[in-house]
Order: sequence, then C-alpha cells, then structure tokens
Amino acid sequence: MKQWKGIIQHIEQVTGRSFSGKRQNSLSGGSINAAYMLADENNRYFVKTNRSGRQAMFAAEASALQEMMASDTIKVPAVICSGDDGRQSYIVLEYLEMAGMARQAALGEQLAAMHQITVPRFGWRMDNTIGDTPQINTWSDNWLDFWREQRLGFQLRLAAANGYHGELQSLGETLLLEMPKLFSGREISPSMLHGDLWGGNVAGLSNGTPVIFDPAFYYGDHEAELAMTYVFGGFTADFYAGYQNILPLDDGFALRKTFYNIYHIINHLNMFGGGYHGQAIRMMQQVLAETG
Repeated sequence: MKQWKGIIQHIEQVTGRSFSGKRQNSLSGGSINAAYMLADENNRYFVKTNRSGRQAMFAAEASALQEMMASDTIKVPAVICSGDDGRQSYIVLEYLEMAGMARQAALGEQLAAMHQITVPRFGWRMDNTIGDTPQINTWSDNWLDFWREQRLGFQLRLAAANGYHGELQSLGETLLLEMPKLFSGREISPSMLHGDLWGGNVAGLSNGTPVIFDPAFYYGDHEAELAMTYVFGGFTADFYAGYQNILPLDDGFALRKTFYNIYHIINHLNMFGGGYHGQAIRMMQQVLAETG
C-alpha cells in the first residue's frame, strides 16, 4: 500500500470522501505510463503513474481534459487530481466502463463540433507531450510558422539528434520550404484539437457514447486532427460522413493528410526507430512530387 498512500490521500482531499483504495488492478494498453483501477466498495478511479518528476506531463493532460470537457462537445474522463508524491507522478480520472467501439457517426459529429471551438492564435498556454516526446505549443499568429517550427521542424531536429541524417533531413528541408503550396487559398482557424487522435485513444461506453482520452492538446488546423485518424485505422466511413456533415473538408485535403501525418510518423521514428524511417521518406517524396 505504500505506493498508493499519497494518491489515496490526495483523492480523499479533493473529493471530501473516505477512500480506502484497497483494490489495485493493473490495466493493459499503455506504453508510456502504468495504468490501474484503484477501488474500494464505493468508488473506482482510473490512475496513470510514471516516475517522480513527470508531474508537468500529467498536469498538462489534466488541463487539456478539463478544457475539452468545458467545450461541452464530446465526452472525456473527468479529472479528479494529479500530482507527485515523491515516489511517482500520477493522474487520477473518473473510471469509465469502456464497452467497445463508439458510435462512429456521433463520434464524427461531436469531434467536428469540438473543432468549431476556436481561439485567436495557434498553440496553447502550456507545452505538453505526444507519446513520450515533448510537444511545444508557444502561441503563434501564423499556422504555417507554427507547423514549420513547432511541429515538423521540431521532429526533424529531434531526428537529427537521434542520428537520422541524410535523405530524411534533405527532404524535410525541402518540404518545409514548399509547404505553403499545400495551403494556397485556405483560411485556417485555430481549432480545439485533441492532438493525438488515433484509434487507441477513442472508445465507447455501453450505449456507444464516444469517449476520447490521452490528449496531446493544442489549437490548430482541424485537418491536422482528421488526418491522424487515418494513420492506424479504427475509424469507419460513418465517422467521416458524420464529421463532414458538420465540417466539410476543403479541396486538397487528401495531399495535406499525407503531409500532416509525416509529423506523427517521424515522432514514431524518434520514439521507436525501425521501419518508420523509410515510411517517412516515402511520404515526403509523395508530397513533394504532387506539389510540383
């Protein structure tokens, strides 16, 4: 119980209720953090932990979930608390019974509704992480500058530091110069984004109500979010139809989709190595060939 003493005390402090936390069930699915269900006879909580000193990562996640919840567009887990007890960093969320796939049309419509929540600038009030990689969110008035410096350019610099030079860097430099061609004629608003929306971060309650979680939150081009849903699959035609019923896509999205997903593929290269190197190069070559 030593591992849980500080977390249990924090839960009791913020809820004002007695909580023994005598049941701790390890949960599968996370590659960055350890996950548990912490429970007693009356209450259950979802808890993620990491080493001590990672509290800023969980504080950013808590703020993101609270901001998405306040949009009143799509369900996210309620935040109970987050912190660091000297033994570990942690976040505690409400425990939701995930029963499988979300209703896809509703998921698309609700995500589009969230994307219609906008602010004056791109970025966010704090940095966070995507996977285990830092994600810089310094406010910017210009979307292309933001993506060039804080997204794709950042990942390319990190890849160089990880030893990936040569063709990856030369193609990346060219792509950063050519990217304005992809956005000719588009007006881009800073939309509320989950930021890491792949199939593993979406589920449904027993009645199919969509739930999204594990955000890498910021305000940016809504197409960047929609693009990521294609990376690993898990979203059906009903999802895309529901989304476009609310927020139709601009011409040229098919190519911008590939362009945006280069960020995520290089992030996976930086985290995991392997075949992502060749995939990133092929995607950059495709975008450059089609932009002329």
